[in-house]
Amino acid sequence: MKIDSNTILITGGTAGIGFELATQLLQLGNTVFITGRDQSG
Repeated sequence: MKIDSNTILITGGTAGIGFELATQLLQLGNTVFITGRDQSG
């Protein structure tokens, strides 16, 4: 699967595995949109 130059939506990307995945995908040249909740909910 080609994983560069794509537009990607990551849910739960504000911490943990989702955050690390978003970081890696950005470094590969993707456009990444991240959604998630903060500590309050």
